[in-house]
Amino acid sequence: MPKIKMYTTHTCPYCMMLKKYLSDHNVSYEEVFIDDDPKSAVQALDTCGSMATPCSHITLDSGEEVKILGFNKPRFDEVLCLA
Repeated sequence: MPKIKMYTTHTCPYCMMLKKYLSDHNVSYEEVFIDDDPKSAVQALDTCGSMATPCSHITLDSGEEVKILGFNKPRFDEVLCLA
């Protein structure tokens, strides 16, 4: 099972849509609220190269790491084999 770490904020509508989408597909994830911890904002910047949210870091079973900025549904479908 892929390991997903999502950097989000409490008020981001795209974060909420992504969380609902993943939950609807029974995909578990770790959520880090960058508005609660300034250090995590730096981690999000290092991960996705942007302060935009959601910023997702996915480690696949193969060990490959995938970074997705925003709620890019087609990319999540492809990487997580959801389609």
